[in-house]
Amino acid sequence: MMPNAHKGHKGNARRVTAGPLVSFLASMPFVSFVTFVSLVASAVPARVVSFVALVSLVASAVPARAEIVFFNTGRTLSVKAHRSEGESLVLILRTGGEIVCEPSVVARITPDEVPYPEPVVEPAERPEAALEAVEAVPYGEIIDKLSAEHRVDARLVRALIQVESAYHERARSPKGAMGLMQLMPATARQYAVADPYDPASNIEGGIRHLKSLLERWFTPALALAAYNAGEAAVEKFHGIPPYPETQNYVSRILRLAAR
Repeated sequence: MMPNAHKGHKGNARRVTAGPLVSFLASMPFVSFVTFVSLVASAVPARVVSFVALVSLVASAVPARAEIVFFNTGRTLSVKAHRSEGESLVLILRTGGEIVCEPSVVARITPDEVPYPEPVVEPAERPEAALEAVEAVPYGEIIDKLSAEHRVDARLVRALIQVESAYHERARSPKGAMGLMQLMPATARQYAVADPYDPASNIEGGIRHLKSLLERWFTPALALAAYNAGEAAVEKFHGIPPYPETQNYVSRILRLAAR
């Protein structure tokens, strides 16, 4: 699988103007450009250093690139990156989260020529603003309605869906887990989910399954561990199994739910 004219700084005998310098630098490869700026910073007069600092800052603000995944179905998806894990392909989403799929469902992966700037850390939001941000997710009304009906914390459900499928209703794992909440075939049958790829049916089945685990294990951490690794694994280790995947899974969901 798979720069803009800049006024030169005034000086005496060793006056350096930015225009010719920028023109020269613009023709250099990026790595040489950065190396050259570093050398100039130690050689030019102090009055020119501010310009060099500015150029260095611009060079460090190059936007992140992404990739485009072309599926055999004809659909495409822009992702941050991808990696292989055994026989599986992991697509790393730009908005956070991952999708695990079989390499055979992907026709090809190419660089995305559109630059995507890295997210800027914003100041802490007011509580009401944060609440609005949490609600603005796909299928938010369905999640809230079904969570309330089954008395399960909607924030936990949202976080679980984010980690499981990043809200991709057609997600499918190499092990056969399906849909938004990644229901295994046996789990779908247990909760009479006729179409695991129907968002409402999948979410209801996933919430009912999560509720049963919460009622059995009492704590969200253990319930989530059982959701990921299976109830037998939690019983065997009398707690969260020592699997890095499961431990990271539980930690990510609880962190997201607490936001």
